[in-house]
Amino acid sequence: MLAVDASFAIELCLDRMGDEARPAFAEDELVAPPLLWSEVPSVIHELAFRGEISDELSDMALHALVNNTIGVREVRPAHLITTAWQLASELGWAKTYDAEYLATAQLLSCRLVTVDGRLRRGADRLGFVVTPSELQ
Repeated sequence: MLAVDASFAIELCLDRMGDEARPAFAEDELVAPPLLWSEVPSVIHELAFRGEISDELSDMALHALVNNTIGVREVRPAHLITTAWQLASELGWAKTYDAEYLATAQLLSCRLVTVDGRLRRGADRLGFVVTPSELQ
């Protein structure tokens, strides 16, 4: 089992992960907290709004999320919010958004996969946050 954050899910939705990275997590169940289903469409919409991706690509990405062709299952582990709060405090973060992804991984005793370098560096001391290249 691997927990995923919004940055990783966006790459999956936009089909930018690449065939060489997929085998690294192909056998794992991908999970994420409910927050992912608000964050991902917001970012995809913002990318399209700014002209960073085409309307066609944004439609494809939204379709991948809505129809879950990216294969991520929503989970809500007990104590998700309070654990996210504690992690954000421990890491010195004002917001708890990223900490929800961390809390999900911590509570499920699995790794969190991200392409967000800031999150990876900021949570490095926890020992369970990885990038896709670190899965290989």
